[in-house]
Amino acid sequence: MLILHISKLRYTATRATRLESTILLLIALFLTVGLCSGFIGGLLGIGGGVIIVPVLYLLFARTGLYPDDIVLLVAVATSLACIVFTSASAAYAQIKGGRVLWPVVRQLLPFLLLGSLAAAYLAPQLPAQLLKLGFALFISIVSIILFFDWKPPPHRQWRSGIRTVPIGLGAGLVSGLAGIAGGNVIVPTLIYFNVPAHRATATASPLGVPIAAVGALGYMLLAPAPNQPGLVGYVDLQAFVFIVAGAVVAAPLGVRFAQRLPATTLKRVFAAMLLVVALRMVL
Repeated sequence: MLILHISKLRYTATRATRLESTILLLIALFLTVGLCSGFIGGLLGIGGGVIIVPVLYLLFARTGLYPDDIVLLVAVATSLACIVFTSASAAYAQIKGGRVLWPVVRQLLPFLLLGSLAAAYLAPQLPAQLLKLGFALFISIVSIILFFDWKPPPHRQWRSGIRTVPIGLGAGLVSGLAGIAGGNVIVPTLIYFNVPAHRATATASPLGVPIAAVGALGYMLLAPAPNQPGLVGYVDLQAFVFIVAGAVVAAPLGVRFAQRLPATTLKRVFAAMLLVVALRMVL
């Protein structure tokens, strides 16, 4: 009996040590994701969701922290909650530099918010595989267009009016479904209307904050009561805290670095990063 009791104690101690190691490893990974997403968000005018969503999806799926049917929802919701802070850090640097096109921000914002809120309602009703493939297809198309430096006709210019409604609603909906801040839609759209790449990325930054906030709030309030500890709606609190900590530090560095890159290089870096993420999501 004594030998059996000692064996049980050893097993319990070993299991506790493994659990502690797993938690420390996850914290380190969350911080790394935060640093990378913050830097890329500041560099490219996006919230970093294209990094956060696939990495969290892989981590949660491999560790079995959540059931398969909500893994992607938790990744998307947590990404949106993080983006509120990562975008705010990058947006502050862009606003301070005077590069934001405020008329465009005012025209798009109401419709972006409506689209983002609608996404929080629709996402739990869609198959997870459809969400994943749709996200990958969308950013693949964007990356190909940007990488080959497609140039719109020079006469095409951004104008206010009815065209801002579908652009705003579509960008908000895609952002909420994919867990991104909207920069992946807004930046290519503005470039399509001949807005310089640096101004497009700068304008996308302040829009990312309210888009992500409304989307995250929707995933918190519209989610069923969670059976898993550590969740608020579909948001993983531990991942949220450590990703934000890393991203807030790195985002201003990305903004400063972006100003040193030529516009063409900036677009191609953006495109290559999107394509890698799309392939990772599919595979």
